[in-house]
Parts: sequence; structure tokens; C-alpha cells
Amino acid sequence: MVNVRSYLSSNFTKTFLTIFIPFFFIISLVYLVKISILTAKIQMTFPELLQLFAYSIPTIIFHTLPISFIASVATTLQRLSVDNELVALFSLGLPARKLIYPLIFIALLFASLLLVVSFITMPQTNQLFNAFRDSKKAEMTFNIVPEEFGQKFGHYYIFISDEKGGKFKDTVIYYQEDNHTDQIVSADRGEMLNKDGTFSLILYDGKGYTFEPDTVRQITYKKLQTFDTLGKRNMQLYGVSDYWKQSMTDKQRKQKMFFYFFISVIPILSLYMIIAFSIINPRYQKSHSFVVIGSIAALFYFFASLLDKFGTIWMLAGLAISSFLLGVWLFYRNVNRYF
Repeated sequence: MVNVRSYLSSNFTKTFLTIFIPFFFIISLVYLVKISILTAKIQMTFPELLQLFAYSIPTIIFHTLPISFIASVATTLQRLSVDNELVALFSLGLPARKLIYPLIFIALLFASLLLVVSFITMPQTNQLFNAFRDSKKAEMTFNIVPEEFGQKFGHYYIFISDEKGGKFKDTVIYYQEDNHTDQIVSADRGEMLNKDGTFSLILYDGKGYTFEPDTVRQITYKKLQTFDTLGKRNMQLYGVSDYWKQSMTDKQRKQKMFFYFFISVIPILSLYMIIAFSIINPRYQKSHSFVVIGSIAALFYFFASLLDKFGTIWMLAGLAISSFLLGVWLFYRNVNRYF
């Protein structure tokens, strides 16, 4: 039995690597393109782009591992069936239910890995990804181009004639209030500051004008400071337990938790169903690995999408138990009674 376990595990590992690695790189390319689109709006260096991609790796693994598992099990068993290797094992008196013990162990390992990735790693990396992206977006406020009109700092339109080392010269700011009162502020020089995510523009030696329907007001100042708090975001990072505690009050996060759990246990729920359609007698049956892979993957991801949109704990339990029992019934109906 030890040799059979090693034999099946070896065949599964080879098949899994040939499926998972290309699939992982394809999905990684999609995420790289998605991240590179941000560079059209956010200035990033190449190391920063790699940093964002590193934050995306757990998400990529979460989306590629279940499908790779389904494809690997189906491909391995159908190939061994077509090559008559499984038939030879059955002829030696090895029942099908014992043949799949190594695959059950592998499914448990995959499910455990996915649970760790989805419930521990992904909440942290997703928060880091969003915080890093938001901080880079916020930094764009500093990118005031000299002699260019239409640039905004919060609610203010700003124009500068020159900029060196974060110091501005000949600055003009325009702002219109809700009552259509116009304000214009000019300054000989100025600078930008960033303190704890709050940006401020400090102007020195200037004048300010307020234009109302019947009145024009003027002030002269030595120092004027304006703040942009609209772009400030809460970048607090929650721990794993605090992150998921919010699902008690946040319905969307609760449904996402159900989605993560169902996707994570797909290797366990789908195993018997895959085996039921993948172990065949090549003398009387044809191999339909692509149909098996596509159909089972589509079924389970359809269930997962329902949980993501309408999920409840009862729906999760019902879908998980019914899909597992359906797989067991199909296994005994299509495989166990013959082999």
C-alpha cells in the first residue's frame, strides 16, 4: 500500500506542477497588468510595483489552487485509467475506496493551506495593498506642475510659476464657495507639507481677495496654511481577529467570509465527485477530462458566487454538505460498485 500511495502521490505532483505553474503565471500576468494600470495615475518605481505584486501573491494562490487541484486530480486519474494502470491495480485486488486514501490526504493539505491563505494571509496583504495604493494616490497631491492650469489641491485650483525642491514661487489659488463667492489668494512663495497623511500648503508674503456680488475684500498676510483632509484615509491595519470580528456587523464581510471558506474546502468537497467521473474503464468509456474539470469547477464556483452575494451560515452548510454527499453518492454509483 505504501508503494501505491507513493505512486499516486508522485503522479499527482507531476501533473499538479505542470498545471499550477503555468496557471499561476497567467493569473500573475493579469495582476501585473492591473497593477501597471495604476501607474497611469500613480507614480511608482519598479521596486514599488514589485511590492504591490508581492501583496497580490496570496490572492493569486487562493484563486489558482482550487482549480489546479480539480484539474490535476481529474487529469491524473483519467490518464492512469486510459493507460490501464488503475485497472491493473484493481485486478490485483485493491479496492477503489483504498486507492483514493492518498488523494484524501492531499485534499486535506490543500484545504488547510487555502484556509490559512484566505483567513490569515489575505486580510493582511489586502490591507497592505490598499494602504500602499492609497498612500501613493495621496502623494499625487504634491505633483503640482509649474505653469499648468487646472490643477487641484483639495477644493482649490492652484497655479505656480516655478518649483524647486518642494518650494513654490508666484503661487495663485482660486476657490469658489457654494454661494458663488470667489476667493483668490496669491503668494510670493510657498511649500507643501505632509504630516500623518494630512497635506497642507503653506504660503508666505501674499494677498487674498474675496469677491461677493456687492463687496470686494482684501487681506495681506505673512503666512497662510491650507489643509487637504479630503484625501486623508484611514490606513489602520487590523489584526486577523479584529478584521473578521467586523463580519458580526458587516454583512458584506460576512458573506465574503462564507465565500472564502467554501472556496478553501473545495478540494475536500469536490474530491469524490472528481473521482466519480475520472476513474473509467478505457475499454468501454472515453476520457472527457476537460468536460469533467470545466463542469465541476463551474458548479463549485457557482455555489461560491451565491455565497458571496446572498450567503448565510445555513446556505453555506447546505451547499457544503449537499455537494459532498452528492460526490460520495456518485463515487459509489459510478466507481465503487464496479472496482
